[in-house]
Amino acid sequence: MKEQADILITNCSLMTPDFEIAEGQTVVIRDTRIVDIGPSETLNGKYEGKETLRGKGKLLMPGLVDAHTHTCQQFLRGRTLGEYPMIWSRILVPFESSLREEDVYLGAQVSCLEMMKSGTTTFAESGGVHMHKVAETVIESGLRAAITCSTMDIGPFIPDSMKAASPEDAAARIEELYRSYNGAGEGRLRIWFALRQVMTSTPALMSLMADKAREYGAGLHVHLAEHRDEVSYCLQHYQKRPAEVFDMFGALGPNMLAAHNVVLSEGEIALMKERGVKVVHCPRSNFGSHGFPKTPTMMQQGLSIGMGSDGAAGSSLSLFDEMRVFRSGLHAFWGLPIFDPVVIPAEELIRMATAGGAAALQIPDEIGTIEIGKKADLILIDTDQPHIWPNHRMIPTIVEAVNGSDVKDSIIDGAIVMKDRQILTMDEERILYESGKALPEVSVRAGI
Repeated sequence: MKEQADILITNCSLMTPDFEIAEGQTVVIRDTRIVDIGPSETLNGKYEGKETLRGKGKLLMPGLVDAHTHTCQQFLRGRTLGEYPMIWSRILVPFESSLREEDVYLGAQVSCLEMMKSGTTTFAESGGVHMHKVAETVIESGLRAAITCSTMDIGPFIPDSMKAASPEDAAARIEELYRSYNGAGEGRLRIWFALRQVMTSTPALMSLMADKAREYGAGLHVHLAEHRDEVSYCLQHYQKRPAEVFDMFGALGPNMLAAHNVVLSEGEIALMKERGVKVVHCPRSNFGSHGFPKTPTMMQQGLSIGMGSDGAAGSSLSLFDEMRVFRSGLHAFWGLPIFDPVVIPAEELIRMATAGGAAALQIPDEIGTIEIGKKADLILIDTDQPHIWPNHRMIPTIVEAVNGSDVKDSIIDGAIVMKDRQILTMDEERILYESGKALPEVSVRAGI
């Protein structure tokens, strides 16, 4: 008698945690988790699955983790490229402050569709308005996520609708979201605390958010060292650099997800390593606006590094594209001057988009690699295509050639959410139609 399983993935190539490619493998999924992995000739006769995904001509990878995005900016695609600074104060903040609940809900639906269709199975949302609508979308879509509210209490260009009346008011909004949604979607959704950035946070807000995150055992999502204006602000107001300011108010710690990290000093990098901060880079966003991070130094120091898309305003949500751009940019900036062709190896780029993201979201033991006992958050890549096959080495080929559109199937929390490029949890045709109708009105209302 064969053992029962919920899903069998048979006869696939499989990327191991050590970035080797194992051929002819079967993966067995039961009750949201991977329960067995081994040669297909052995396991196919041992298990019977309620559903079977045939893996011939496909590569099985961990689902990608977008560790920093803005679902509330989905309706800004194509709007910010070529704009002069400050885009954030001139376009992003007015846009977000004008959004209604129905706009946020529809934008989040489009965002979730795009993520699922490009291989992302988990994301961290750094906060916007009407975040209960993003929470509802996560539950419906089947994605895994950590979301929070946009948290600011100072700033001359921040409208009152986005500025907390007090630190306590900011904490109360997140606590309400936490009570309503933390652990929802069979545990896929978690609610975090947040600080948008140092320049829009009072000392009282920084201290309170840090305390609340520790009290609830939650993550703290921040933008850190994104640009030189931020460094100048911190030096003028605190005589310290951004990471040092967060540390002064008790926020710098192992539960911090710090996005961007472009203009860090050597001392800040050492301090963040000491505090266990999780670094997240957003290559296309950073290269286009603020510069090249000291990633080789961070890797040498042993910092945990994840990868994010930074939302759809300036690019797509494809982490495959982020990996490719990141490799080229860092090679040109750091590698070529010292004749180092492997200043950032392909394996490290994939690690950032998988296990690094899992660490940033505080769940490295649950997702990020394909191992027995871990959650079944997996994607299947169609490798039987002329831009992928044949190849000498699959790992570099993933970075240099694979696109989000090559993802054929996606499993999250042991459930198939996309099969043969068809989303099973959401009505893609309706969502795209309604979002196309909504875009002009949203843009007029925001004055952009």
